[in-house]
Formats: sequence, C-alpha cells, structure tokens
Amino acid sequence: MVRITEELVRKKSEHNERLISTLEELSLHQEDITCIENLQNWCRDLKILLLQSNLVARLENLHKLKRLEYLNVAINNIERIENLEGLESLNKLDLTLNFVGELTSVESLKGNYNLRELLLTGNPCTDYPHYRDFVIGTLPQLHSLDCMEIVPSERLQAQRLLSQHRAVIVQCQADQAMERDEQRIRVAEQQAALAEQCAGLEDEEERTRAFWNAKSEHCPEIRTEIARQHKLGRERGESKPNPLTEKPKRTPHLFAPCGRPYNVNQAKLPFNFQDESDHYSLVLEVYKHLDTSLINVDIETTYVRVTVKGKIFQIVYNEEVKPDESVVQRSQITGHLQIILKKVKANEMLRIKSYAPAKRSADSGKSVAEKEPQGVVDISNICAPPDLPDLI
Repeated sequence: MVRITEELVRKKSEHNERLISTLEELSLHQEDITCIENLQNWCRDLKILLLQSNLVARLENLHKLKRLEYLNVAINNIERIENLEGLESLNKLDLTLNFVGELTSVESLKGNYNLRELLLTGNPCTDYPHYRDFVIGTLPQLHSLDCMEIVPSERLQAQRLLSQHRAVIVQCQADQAMERDEQRIRVAEQQAALAEQCAGLEDEEERTRAFWNAKSEHCPEIRTEIARQHKLGRERGESKPNPLTEKPKRTPHLFAPCGRPYNVNQAKLPFNFQDESDHYSLVLEVYKHLDTSLINVDIETTYVRVTVKGKIFQIVYNEEVKPDESVVQRSQITGHLQIILKKVKANEMLRIKSYAPAKRSADSGKSVAEKEPQGVVDISNICAPPDLPDLI
C-alpha cells in the first residue's frame, strides 16, 4: 500500500538534517509499508531500523546493512525468517506478533554471531512443543529469548536434545502449513461473500458497518484488509470535515486597526528578549533538530517576525532598529535562534562621539582645533543636552 520512497526517508530524518547517507537510526513504523526496499542502498550506516506496525510480508533487501544492530519488524505479516545472514552486527531481532510458522527458519540465523536477543512472542511457532528448547539449541549465541534470560543449564539440555526436538518441530510446522493453506481458501471465500454483500448496499456507512461487524480470522490477508479500510476511512474523513467536531483554524492578528504590530507567540516557543544600550537581543528556543529551511526571519524597523513551520512568533520593540545591520545566527549545539538588532539611536550616538572636541587655550579662551574638512559641521562648540554629559 505504501512504498519506501526517498521523500519518506528524508521526512523521517529531520534529526539528521534530512541527510540519509549518514543516517544511523530510522523509524518507519505505522506507515502501511508492504515491502522493504531501497534502504540498503540509501542508508548503509544504519544501526537501528524500526519497521513495526506495517504490512511487510517478507524480510528482504537488507544484506548490505553491515552495521545494523537492532531490527524491529514486530506486528507485520512475516511468515518466515530469511535473508538476514548478511547482517553481521545484528544484536537484537524483534519479530513479535507476526505469523512465523516455519520455526526451522531460525536456522538461517546461525551465522549471525552477534545476535543476543530474539523475540518471537505472538507467532504460531511459539505454540509448538519444545519451541524454546529448539531455538536455544539452534542458536547458542543467544542470551535471551522472548525477554527471558537463557541460563547455562537450559542451554546444555537444549543442545543435548536438539535432534529429538527438531523432529517434533518439523511435524508441527507441516501441520501448521496445511492449516494455513486451508485458511487462505476460507478467507478468500469470506472476502468474496462480504464483497457481494456490500455491493448490494448503497449507503457508504452501511458498507463500512457491514465490514467491521463481519467475522474474520487472524491472518495476513485480514490484517491487510483492515489497514486498507482504515486508510479509506481516513481519506473519507479528510475529504468531508465535520463542522461540529472540527474547529476552524484561527488566523492570528498581527496588527491592530491603527497599524501597530502585536506581540504574537503562535508557536508557543520559550524566548529571552534583552534590551541593551545599543541593541536588542532575542534568543528563541526553536527545536534542536528542526531543519533551518523551515525557519523564516523578517526584521522590520519596529518589530521582528519569525515563522517556524508555518507558526508565527512576533515581538515589538520601543526603539527603531537597523534591519541591514542586524545579525541572525543559530547555535550548532542547542539549535536556538539568536537575533541581534542594532538600534538606530545607538548608531547616531556613536557617530557623534567619533568627532574629537576642540582644545581651548588657557589665556585667550579661543578654540585651538585643526582645520576640519569641507562639508563637515563643526560640533566642538555645541553644548551637550543634560542627559548626555559624556559628549562634552
């Protein structure tokens, strides 16, 4: 139903600045993915791969992931353990709540010498007699099975009786394979009858109700059909919003009717705003792993506006600033956004201070100053205002 595309992988890689070639951890859970593909070519440095709660039917296309340590494929449609021999660093494998009936397929994991934890809880094979003893005897490198530690005495006994246990397991999985074939036929007939029943109903809600009220079996086909119905329900819900339950999105007001800007924190981000003598300092605590391309900064003379993933943060200051002399930077450690806003008044004061006052002679009282260049006003005899004594 869903393919593993480059766009999807980059979307899930925001914590790595959307770079997939150096990605070490990837979570693709609850995406209705049906096939494992492309990851071993795009993300060869993966150490953790989370694919739980999908519709994966087969373990494949993973043999190039030499650094993979943890693979989670719980709650999928996997019926056989295979194609994992190339995962040299595999330490933990989670196959909880799948449909593994061929228990002898765990023998394919003998070459995974670093495998320490294996979870098969909720699979049909766990109901076989001597299931635990067979797995422990087959995989001596394991330290725990189904979250239960393996003790040395248990391992020795399992290895001693391995051949006897294997004969029992082979017979059990043969019986289970026959039941599985019969189940496929029953499920196909049930789905055909249900489809015929729903075809006679004109109301969409009645067809949906008929599906959810129908009896079903626990198998990969039904799990896939349930996922498809969930997807149809979401699409119908998105196309037909309910005005009684969904509140309309509120557009924030950025300016008063007179044109005065408002202070707005739609993103609800913590911030620190300091009023210094010659500048304003704003530190906005944006999310550490947020891509910088999703941040937009607009500096005006009386306010600054920061848009974070479409949500607006706006703050107003009392004195005008120079937008072209302001500085915007982001911390590589915390990810926080820092904005330095240079004040206009401060710039003018610094320009006045740059002129040296003229010296006066003690006897005549006349100014003794060097000749100023043409076009510059002599400010040496201008009296300073009371609030600026340092300009004399």
